[in-house]
Amino acid sequence: MNLRSLGEFGLIDRIAGRVAAGTGIIRGIGDDAAAVEPSPGTVQLLTSDMLLEGVHFDLTFTSPEALGRKSLAVNLSDMAAMGGRSRHFLLSLAIPPSVSLEFLDPFIGGLLDMASCHAVSLVGGDTCASRSGLVISITLVGEQLPERVVYRQGARPGDLVCVTGFLGDSALGLAELRAGLRETPAISRHLEPSPRCNEGLMLAEAGLPTAMIDVSDGLLADLGHILECSGVGAKVFLDRLPLSEYFSAEAGRLVSEPIQLALAGGEDYELLFSLPRQYLPQARQLLSARGTGCAVIGEVTEEAGLHVTAPDGSSYQPAGLGFSHF
Repeated sequence: MNLRSLGEFGLIDRIAGRVAAGTGIIRGIGDDAAAVEPSPGTVQLLTSDMLLEGVHFDLTFTSPEALGRKSLAVNLSDMAAMGGRSRHFLLSLAIPPSVSLEFLDPFIGGLLDMASCHAVSLVGGDTCASRSGLVISITLVGEQLPERVVYRQGARPGDLVCVTGFLGDSALGLAELRAGLRETPAISRHLEPSPRCNEGLMLAEAGLPTAMIDVSDGLLADLGHILECSGVGAKVFLDRLPLSEYFSAEAGRLVSEPIQLALAGGEDYELLFSLPRQYLPQARQLLSARGTGCAVIGEVTEEAGLHVTAPDGSSYQPAGLGFSHF
């Protein structure tokens, strides 16, 4: 059977038949709108991401399963950056003639596998034909008690600038793919990121971060969003950036200035947050329980602007801040 003979509603039924029951769902796939029930006392958090073939992904680089997992992971990462608990999501697909059921079935499998890992339920969406390339749009709904939501605003002078995990691996992985490599630790980080859902929730429910964002467009670009929203500045120190052993050993083989990948490469989907200095031991203890590192890479300043300092104390001028669509 091919997609044309299956038809739009046949495809929807095919997807719906693979969706497990979830909590808080009054009516899921199969009606004009989904009906869900939020937990008492919480505010709803909504985030949406669109992935376009040729812009956000290349089908010659990724498997359909990996693309399915990443499609939801980028939304889960946004929810994690708010300290929210993800609950339900909508999936919309614009499908070109070149995409077959043999691709869509494992794609949905990867997507639902990621959903199952984070207790998130697919409750609806839309499908249509595309004349250019595959388009994937996901809207994720989450929730949190209003006093525990962490916004981009709130960073204060004297706060530490912290980041989870490692930086630069995803950008290195993309460079490796473009150079013809196919299986490396960095490529795995690029094609199948792991959203820091539990880490974001733990930090928020402990009331530790003053502001938080995920590293999607690049460290400097995303930190810039926090600084702009908070009306403050920051210093970042190059020798404090957390780099994996693989990155440190391999990045110099492909790029002339590897540190730029860590500063502006993006798609690491780590959590970047400001934190009062006295809360650092508690934050590290919480994250360590998840096997996640927490690096202090700088400090929030009263003076506006983002300043990067080289190991010798001189000012470092980055070649770019991060990804921009326009």
